[in-house]
Amino acid sequence: MSNDTSVAYPVSASGPVFRVDKFAVPAEARQAFIAQMQRIQQTLRNLPGCLRAHVLDQTGGGSEFNVLTLVEWTSEQAVASATELVKKKFAEEGFDPVEFTKKAGVLSDQGFYRIA
Repeated sequence: MSNDTSVAYPVSASGPVFRVDKFAVPAEARQAFIAQMQRIQQTLRNLPGCLRAHVLDQTGGGSEFNVLTLVEWTSEQAVASATELVKKKFAEEGFDPVEFTKKAGVLSDQGFYRIA
């Protein structure tokens, strides 16, 4: 697990691309963390190529990860474009997602996926 939020692009360029981020969020930070993730997902939903974006809060099961974000993009190109737009938006807002995650004591596991 890491708090790395760097972007590594998928190898294949065909079909939709899924970004799945799993988070282990301490109870005391959970409400604020989820609110921030919802704000980010709402931004992503408005970007070209975003098919869907969700924040999921674990309600049962036995995993160390209790919050998950899922974003489906039309293509690798849509991911690249969105990454640049979001980086710019965060810079304008003075928001550092790595620092936010670290300060909240959140551990993460992040990756890109394609339909198998």
